[in-house]
Amino acid sequence: MMTATLLGFGVIFVAELGDKSQLMALTYAIRYRWWVVLSAILVATTLVHAISVFFGHFLGASIPTDLMSVAGGLAMLAFALWTLRGDELSDDETSRAARVSGSVFLAVMSAFMLAELGDKTMFATITLATDNNWLGIWIGSTLGMVAADALAIAVGRLLGKHLPERIIALVAAALFFGFAVWLLVDGLLGAGTQLLIGTLVAVAAMITIGTAVIVATRRRRAREAAMSTPEPVDTSVH
Repeated sequence: MMTATLLGFGVIFVAELGDKSQLMALTYAIRYRWWVVLSAILVATTLVHAISVFFGHFLGASIPTDLMSVAGGLAMLAFALWTLRGDELSDDETSRAARVSGSVFLAVMSAFMLAELGDKTMFATITLATDNNWLGIWIGSTLGMVAADALAIAVGRLLGKHLPERIIALVAAALFFGFAVWLLVDGLLGAGTQLLIGTLVAVAAMITIGTAVIVATRRRRAREAAMSTPEPVDTSVH
């Protein structure tokens, strides 16, 4: 159980670095008491990861070990590409963070639950729970996410600005690529020809599509940045 707890903590902590949830945690913590925000994150994470572990545990009971390892490797590759693409708050999420009314605790908790449903940390937890102690993964993944968000809150409150997202994203992506290679190699050792070919095709397709999405996203952000930059005012006297 201790091994699963440490594994869940490490993977989810890395997954959360530079993630949308960190940006949301930072945004809320700037305006509200840090302990209220962190408590709401803890409750939301506990619930979402309980759902993830439930599905992962019962899926793992019926999936062959080598297939689980390959699926985990492909998932880690997807997380690496996702991290390289970068995360950003949508207009709706930003306005939600800026216009909280009523109970701050309930508002933050609901926002984080909605943000985490379908997020890469949820899929990472499901993947880990398929082949590891479910209780350890649940505890570790929950603590990993809360620790990462607590780091964002602490740094944001101390420095008054975001974490160096680009550097963090590159380090996190490199770690995810490492996890992907490890799991894929472990799953493909002694695997059949069909699984080997299918995995190679899937990896090639994911890298191709992921690269295209990353390039398109960077171009779009560059255009948006250029459009938002005000033109210099001519102050010369004629």
